[in-house]
Amino acid sequence: MKIGLGLPIDDPALLLTWARRADAGPFSSLGLLDRLVFANPEPLVTLAALAGATSRIRLQTEVLIAPLHNTAMLAKQTATLDRMSGGRFTLGIGVGGREDDCLAAGIDIRRRGRRLNEQMTALRRTWAGEPYGEGAGPIGPAPATPGGPEVLFGGFTPAAIERVGRFGDGFLGAALPPEYMAPLFRDAEAVWEKYDRPGRPRLVAQANVALGPPSTVDRARHNIRDYYDFGGRADHVAAGVLTTARQIREAVEAFAGIGAEEVMLYCWSSDPAQPDRLADALF
Repeated sequence: MKIGLGLPIDDPALLLTWARRADAGPFSSLGLLDRLVFANPEPLVTLAALAGATSRIRLQTEVLIAPLHNTAMLAKQTATLDRMSGGRFTLGIGVGGREDDCLAAGIDIRRRGRRLNEQMTALRRTWAGEPYGEGAGPIGPAPATPGGPEVLFGGFTPAAIERVGRFGDGFLGAALPPEYMAPLFRDAEAVWEKYDRPGRPRLVAQANVALGPPSTVDRARHNIRDYYDFGGRADHVAAGVLTTARQIREAVEAFAGIGAEEVMLYCWSSDPAQPDRLADALF
């Protein structure tokens, strides 16, 4: 079982410390979320900085809200990040759901799903070295990964799951316990077979964690409430944070039992001792 770390967003200046500690330890990936109308660091810029500070660990958006981005520029940025990291980049991608993000980006929230489908067709074509479109030639650089970086789709709707089979390499399931995640994993596998894709989709789960003294746990819950305030579920999500080594181990085992290849432990407090505590708890 691979264990990744979801990076905290409350103190961007500490992320280089987090990345170096994770890279020197047993962790498989570093994940970073995306918002526009919020105080989080921009994920592609940040992961590019972390790529230069690490040598082994994978770098992952979790998830990038693609409809907010210009498609041609997104193709160039993601190919560059994959190239600069030596093929260590995973593009976790989704549609988002915050109206303020869409307003700030100047897109219609009602069309974000259709826009993502159009974007994925253009991204795959561009990463393959084909002309971007009529009157526009290829957009480089070529990614280090043939055909483009690994793509994992996040989301809970049938349309999100369908994209796994049409465009993706796997499914990223976030913010649900294993018993509720299992049906989504099975749906992703069914869609994979529907599109006659070889092998099987990569299945990745995410759990919210805060391991440390009460100040670390309290800070994590505060940050979660702040982030999820828009949807009316902030207190519920904050209450579900895993705060003991035993809880985290049991969750990892349960996700492994439903077929997860990797579990991302999302840390909502920037306490830089957490990577070492999590390594001690799990490895």
